[in-house]
Amino acid sequence: MPQNLDAAAVRAWCAGALEALGRERADIDAINVYPVADGDTGTNLYLTVESAAQAVEAVFAAHETRADLPEPADTVRAMAHGALIGARGNSGTILAQLLRGVAERTGAGEPLPAALRRAAVLAREAVAHPVEGTILTVAAAAADAAEAVAEPRDTAAVARAAYEGAGAALDATPGQLAVLGRSGVVDAGGRGLLVVLGALVAAVTEEAPPVPAPLRHGPLPVPEQCAADGPAFEVIYLLEAGDAAVARLRARLDVLGDSLVVVGGDGLWNVHVHVDDAGAAVEAGVEAGRPHRIRITHFASAPAAAPAPAPAPDQRAVVVVVPGEGLAELCAGAGATTVLARPGEPPASGELVDAIRRAHAREVVLLPNAAELRHTAAAAADQARAEGVRVALIPTRAAVQGIAALAVHEPDRRFDEDVVAMTAAAGATRYAELTVAERQSWTSAGVCQAGDVLGLIDGDVAVIGTDVTTTATAVLDRMLAAGGELVTLVLGDGAPADVPVLARLERHVRDTHLAVDTVAYHAGRGSPLLLIGVE
Repeated sequence: MPQNLDAAAVRAWCAGALEALGRERADIDAINVYPVADGDTGTNLYLTVESAAQAVEAVFAAHETRADLPEPADTVRAMAHGALIGARGNSGTILAQLLRGVAERTGAGEPLPAALRRAAVLAREAVAHPVEGTILTVAAAAADAAEAVAEPRDTAAVARAAYEGAGAALDATPGQLAVLGRSGVVDAGGRGLLVVLGALVAAVTEEAPPVPAPLRHGPLPVPEQCAADGPAFEVIYLLEAGDAAVARLRARLDVLGDSLVVVGGDGLWNVHVHVDDAGAAVEAGVEAGRPHRIRITHFASAPAAAPAPAPAPDQRAVVVVVPGEGLAELCAGAGATTVLARPGEPPASGELVDAIRRAHAREVVLLPNAAELRHTAAAAADQARAEGVRVALIPTRAAVQGIAALAVHEPDRRFDEDVVAMTAAAGATRYAELTVAERQSWTSAGVCQAGDVLGLIDGDVAVIGTDVTTTATAVLDRMLAAGGELVTLVLGDGAPADVPVLARLERHVRDTHLAVDTVAYHAGRGSPLLLIGVE
């Protein structure tokens, strides 16, 4: 049992927290009533921890070729940095700062109670106007309970005490924050932190994680009604800036809006604020430094003084997430409402909800086209259903599966029949992707070097090559060995411009695989190197 958080414990903590938040995401979303009842706190916490876990796995992958374990300090700092760059929403941003506090103290070899206290202090300092009955209260209670343990280096005992203290504080939140009491729920962010602390207990004790008390449910307010009383937009961005510039930015944003949280340090910050003037919030970031990964989510439109009669909604629509402007045009031409997924910046649930609203239909089929969007898409579907839209989520894991589903979409047939046909088409499409290795690492196909072309079939590396066409040909042959009638090729801008990749692949299929048709598209900017689908 580790007497402090070693590298393996941090890895297990991240993995366990991600799994637990995945299970509880929808329940946490359902009790999200503060500061805005937008139903995405669980999803935002999940995505924040997902980014932290990916950063930790990258550190372990870098050590695989050396057959050793990373240093604990490197691992815990990677966890905090991953959470910082991937933080989503108000609670996700605060969680990133909590993990930063843990990293500061445990990375320096201090015991867990000191780390939890530092985490609680940093998180409270990051929030412009702290409110009791929130995740900040739960974090402080966890630190109090941890410091009461007689032996501070008994990490298992400290973790259990912190979890129990956090649980007791969470149960008290409805009595501290009026909106929670009226709705009959505990604080959603605090509940998410309790789940994360439960995963910490499991990681340091190697026991099953504790089971949190059942959520208290009550009549939840309608998200639009809550949002209409506050700012219209959530603005989040990463910012490269110095401490002095960030201090001025805090003051500027505090005047512009509310729910202001600025976390980070050492020149990199994550800025979160709710405002009516999203442009002004971004401009303030430009004046302070270099903002990037800018995300603006519209909570709800304020009602007009004398609204014109809205047009009748369409019976059915398809909302599809696509990587690349070319695919967006292709799907829009087929009648779908599109959401563009930029490299390294998957869309948030609010963006998907906005797209469902733009589709203006009674029935919507949602195609996320990425495995990592499953929880985000589920949260968006739940919120749209609460607004009266009938939503079917087809769990497509790649753009080529989405294209296959869209190809058989028929809005004139019954909704259930249409969903079944689209699901069958997506499920019958095997998918592959070509990408370039960023570093030397072990894969399921062997050791790859930086710059190698990797062919992934259904998410696993199957072929390692040195050029796009040869690797793609090998991938195609493997996929078609099990049969197939139609090959879909989607070429991204990253492919070599001087090599006619699509023409060569189409000719190869025609010459070596009889009775197999091929269709090809250019995905445009922001897309993977090459996508392959076999139906």
